[in-house]
Amino acid sequence: MPTRVPPSIADDPLSRAFDAARRGALAGEVPVGAVVVRDGRVIATAHNRPRALKDPTAHAEILAIRAACTILGEERLTGCDLYVTLEPCAMCAGAIAFARIRRLYFGAYDPKGGGVEHGPRVFSQPTCHHAPEVYGGFREVEAAALLRAFFTERRDV
Repeated sequence: MPTRVPPSIADDPLSRAFDAARRGALAGEVPVGAVVVRDGRVIATAHNRPRALKDPTAHAEILAIRAACTILGEERLTGCDLYVTLEPCAMCAGAIAFARIRRLYFGAYDPKGGGVEHGPRVFSQPTCHHAPEVYGGFREVEAAALLRAFFTERRDV
C-alpha cells in the first residue's frame, strides 16, 4: 500500500519540484525539477531530460511548460505559476516570458548559468515583452546540496 504523504508536503509545489529533480538525478540527468500550478492545482511536473530525449532544450521548465500547455489546450499559461529548483537559464527564462507565466519561484541561484538574476537577466531586458513576478532562494541550501551531490558523485567515478 502506498505511503500517504501529509497534505502540507503533498500540496507544496516546490516539494513536488524537488521530488521531480531527485527522479531526474536517478535517471542520470542534472537534478532540476519544475512544476506548473494554476489556481492552486498542479497542472504539470517535469525534470530535466536532455540526455534521455537527446534534446538540449529538454530542461525541466520547458517540459513542464509544454505539458501544461497541452493539458490546458492553450499556448499561453496566463495565471499560472512555475516552481523550479534552480534559477532558470536564459533559454528557459525566454520560454517563461513567451508562456506568460504569472510568477516564478525558484530554489538555488545559478551565478554561472542563470538567466534571471544572473547572466543576461532576461526579464530585465527592454525586449522582454512579459516578465513574471520573480521570487528566488526558496530552499536554496537544499537545492544547492542536491546539485552538488550529483556532480560530486559524477567526479568521483
